[in-house]
Amino acid sequence: MSLSLTDVTLTYPDGDSRLTALDRVTLDVAKGSLTAVVGPSGSGKSSLLAVAATLITPDSGVLAIDGTTTSGLPRAQLTDLRRRTIGIVFQQPHLLPSLTAAEQLQVLAEIDGRSAAKARGRAMELLDAVGLAGQARRHPHQLSGGQRQRVNIARALMNDPTILLVDEPTSALDRERGAAVIDLITRLTHQQGTATVLVTHDRAHLAAVDRVVEMHDGRLRVPTPA
Repeated sequence: MSLSLTDVTLTYPDGDSRLTALDRVTLDVAKGSLTAVVGPSGSGKSSLLAVAATLITPDSGVLAIDGTTTSGLPRAQLTDLRRRTIGIVFQQPHLLPSLTAAEQLQVLAEIDGRSAAKARGRAMELLDAVGLAGQARRHPHQLSGGQRQRVNIARALMNDPTILLVDEPTSALDRERGAAVIDLITRLTHQQGTATVLVTHDRAHLAAVDRVVEMHDGRLRVPTPA
């Protein structure tokens, strides 16, 4: 497994007590597979992503990425692990208005020490994969909402992560564009071989994913087929 959470519990302060966001969650996601996590608002979906991304340390339980257990790792090592192995697709693209579509991707690779030529080549490869090779020189205001989300996805894959975490990517899109984005994430998961977790409230686009799990009150379960 590329991503493994075992018996993970996470709580937050809530007045004089603590609120349980994740309640003994266990989840394994293999390379080249996409698991969709559905559930109502406040069920713990975002907390699950935050723990999987090493952004929050759980109260208890084990998170392992590519066989490396993250508990006890110093902050600098966690940051390096996150940068090199985890791609995050945020709900909103948050593209830099002054950069072109290609530059949004290139800057990440250059920060990681790749040469400008290699960064440019990888950026163009990924933009082609998401159907935007012809839009590489356009700025965010020149792209549609669906196109900006595709740049967001391509950017998350720029450093060849083994883990891809996707947070509500269709929330600002209509049904047709939302379906296209989910299809794209599914295809890229299989092509790039990432272990992908997709958090969504919309069940309408989930026919193509490999597995669907549900969160309720911080607990994870596999839904019973209808």
